[in-house]
Amino acid sequence: MPLRLILVRHGLSSFNLENRVQGRNDLSSLTEQGIEQASKAGDALKEISINSVYSSPLQRAANTTKQILSKFDKPIEPIFDNDLLEVDLGQWSGLTIEEIKTSFPEEYKIWKKEPDLLRLKRNNGIEFSPIKDLIDQAKRFLEKLALKHPPNKNQTILVIGHNAILRCIILQMLENPSKGFRRIKLDNASISIINIQSEISNSYKLQIESLNNTSHLDLAFTPKVNKPRVLLVRHGETNWNKEGRFQGQIDIPLNENGKLQARKAANFLQHIPIDKAFSSSMSRPTETAKIILENHKVIEIRKEVDLIEIGHGLWEGKLEEEIKKQWPNLLESWNTSPERVQMPEGENIQQVWDRSVDCWKKICSNLSSSETVLIVAHDAVNKTILCHLLGLNPSNIWSVKQGNGGISVIDISQSPDEPNIVACLNITTHLGSILDVTAKGAL
Repeated sequence: MPLRLILVRHGLSSFNLENRVQGRNDLSSLTEQGIEQASKAGDALKEISINSVYSSPLQRAANTTKQILSKFDKPIEPIFDNDLLEVDLGQWSGLTIEEIKTSFPEEYKIWKKEPDLLRLKRNNGIEFSPIKDLIDQAKRFLEKLALKHPPNKNQTILVIGHNAILRCIILQMLENPSKGFRRIKLDNASISIINIQSEISNSYKLQIESLNNTSHLDLAFTPKVNKPRVLLVRHGETNWNKEGRFQGQIDIPLNENGKLQARKAANFLQHIPIDKAFSSSMSRPTETAKIILENHKVIEIRKEVDLIEIGHGLWEGKLEEEIKKQWPNLLESWNTSPERVQMPEGENIQQVWDRSVDCWKKICSNLSSSETVLIVAHDAVNKTILCHLLGLNPSNIWSVKQGNGGISVIDISQSPDEPNIVACLNITTHLGSILDVTAKGAL
């Protein structure tokens, strides 16, 4: 197991409730609902063996930490670190959003569209860049963490903080993709899990196992806003997933566990209205989609050939150890630099990226703000779509995990100036654990 980071945002605070900017001041405290959220987060995490806990010292985070740790059998002394403080928003702190819109209209527009470019003034008149400063702060925190907890130690670290600093920690590990701050969101008491394989010269080999999971709060996921929403699901397990065989474009059906995973996804989504449905034209995602839609009104599943799995060519049907004997260098490159690999008599990841993202854009181009759409596809296809949405590139496909039956949620921007938002990624709690325990087999 690599170094596992579990990131938790503090519970609902008094300023959250009043729609006020809290920033770095310590005037905001947990509400009763926030205390309950923190307690539920503790229940979700208490079975996981935690080696160390780091927390922001601000009371809304510190009290969230207290509630979470009260659920653990083994007492852990948290480390309060000032590099987990929330973003410094200067004169904005304590103001409502409406007050900021009125008093700082131009700055607020920049904050919503290009937060990296925002500059504010302190009371002494000195200008500063809140998000750029916060990225530097996130970098410092990660550098300290790497010294104390190197990836080869196989530890699990719990980090409790705030919306902006936790986002910046994630973005720093992803090497700060363009407009990254607005591409993701973190709700109160949400749980995100990042697995770090290595850290070399500030470059991280990581995997987002899950992002913004709120299912422990009796919410399937973050509430829908006035934007089109897409539920992106990976198909359920097949026997070849379980065995670790490269299946690619061989049409292997769901096994019994895969059908059960699809039914559990269906139950998880049963109260979510679904207006349209799309699937890869292969049988395993189509059957997954059919099972999910059993709890919904009758909807035609539109099959899209451009969403089929990557063509592994001569690797299809083979186990990794079999491939290693014939193509050792190519397999190593696939595991380390997938963007450089042309599958023998198959596809490369750029080809999968181009057709998958084009199909995604086509589906999303004609959605109304009220619609929720189901798309069921495959591991590599979903990874390319999610990397595109996160501002990454084909070299990053191993940076996101897609478990069998896992659900990601994307809110579609209706403005060319704003990116789509990955509202949550790879939620698999409905399959039995806050951790992704699905098959670790090949694509």
